[in-house]
Amino acid sequence: QLQLVESGGGLVQPGGSLRLSCAASGFTLDNYAIGWFRQVPGKERERVGCIRINHGSTYYPDSVKGRFTISTEIAKNTVYLQMNSLKPEDTAVYYCAVRHTYCSTNARDYELWGQGTQVTVSS
Repeated sequence: QLQLVESGGGLVQPGGSLRLSCAASGFTLDNYAIGWFRQVPGKERERVGCIRINHGSTYYPDSVKGRFTISTEIAKNTVYLQMNSLKPEDTAVYYCAVRHTYCSTNARDYELWGQGTQVTVSS
């Protein structure tokens, strides 16, 4: 069964850090692009980063650039999202998703999604 499982969400104070994990099972991450998205109620999913696994290229929007970093641990078939200097506006449910080869900012282009993990930034 093809599956993505996120973990690592939680409650953190402004300025704090969290690392989210996205573990893939049933397939290997080679030749895929992994996108990280977030969503708040009433809004569309926003991509906060993407990595092309074989190419190593990463993409971030200005809203998180310099604060969020995507990394991979291929031996564990896992992708991480390191989030630093967190702000209250980063509060959302975070998802990872895969699509073949290329990154896309459009959530509809992604073929498989994890269940999401809640991140809350609050004092």
